[in-house]
Amino acid sequence: MHFEKLAVTDEKELEAMSSMATEIVREHFDPIIGKAQNDYMIEKFQTVDAIREQLEQGYEYFFVSDGERRIGFLAFYPRKDVMYISKFYLYKKDRGHGYSREMMDFVIKNARDRGFGSIELNVNRNNSAIYAYEKLGFKVARMEKKDIGSGFYMDDYVYSLEI
Repeated sequence: MHFEKLAVTDEKELEAMSSMATEIVREHFDPIIGKAQNDYMIEKFQTVDAIREQLEQGYEYFFVSDGERRIGFLAFYPRKDVMYISKFYLYKKDRGHGYSREMMDFVIKNARDRGFGSIELNVNRNNSAIYAYEKLGFKVARMEKKDIGSGFYMDDYVYSLEI
């Protein structure tokens, strides 16, 4: 598995990341949260400008490939005393092949190298990925309901993994 870090200055790759993110997020979340909220969230978090802004704020984005093609992406950043996973996505056809474990090992190594003892992420309460995170060792730390504007809310579990 290969992890290719996204550079804030690479416009072509920023566009590729935004396109990939839009495709994966639309396929996965339209049935969970509805097209209207998902469109709003894609515009807010996955456009080229949004990704560029996140990179400038300290997020690290990575394309994930199996050696032949890009199969997904992830993003994380230091948040207080934990490493926070902001994005952790695979194309639908690439789920269930053990890639999530390798991706998580990559995040764990980065977190440990920076002195963090735990990792957190948010998961929509209706997201089937809950089971994958639990299989990777994550436990529910708390619930959050966050107003993201335009009458939309993120209704999530916050999962934590001690490393």
